[in-house]
Amino acid sequence: MHVSSDNILKQVADRYGERLYWHIRRLVVSHDDAEDALQETFIKVFTKASTFRGDDSNLEAWCYRIATNEALQVLRKRVKLFQSLDTLGGELSSMVAGESAPDASRSQVLFQQAVMQLSTTQRVVFNLRYYDDLSYGQIARITGKSDNSLRTNYHYAVQKIKDYLKDNAI
Repeated sequence: MHVSSDNILKQVADRYGERLYWHIRRLVVSHDDAEDALQETFIKVFTKASTFRGDDSNLEAWCYRIATNEALQVLRKRVKLFQSLDTLGGELSSMVAGESAPDASRSQVLFQQAVMQLSTTQRVVFNLRYYDDLSYGQIARITGKSDNSLRTNYHYAVQKIKDYLKDNAI
């Protein structure tokens, strides 16, 4: 299916804009960084629309893939040369309280801090599965990883979150 750049951008903004924003936001924490990454996502969707070949389910995965890459690009700017994105867990976790809604409960903040402690891969998989309710097949199209790998990462992520919550309970 070939669609025009204007048509695909409108469709993406209308159907996925808010979901993509929150996906990015859960990865980068900061509202400003999420807005920047979302804008870059829309620019890439617009400029690469002529290369998109597929149906609506592939469009969603394609957009999430671009959004995930843009979010990770924002995070890469925070790490030093030769450092892994996984080293940002503490920094991202400490940002959560300041970026949370004023009415966020202590348990909501603690849960988000637990998620930030996950490896980058586990955090992406957990967020896509838990918050966006995507299937492992959809997540595989987004990340390029196998279903079994994704299931394993999700399982370990859930266990790490449980352990973190248990260790940091009030």
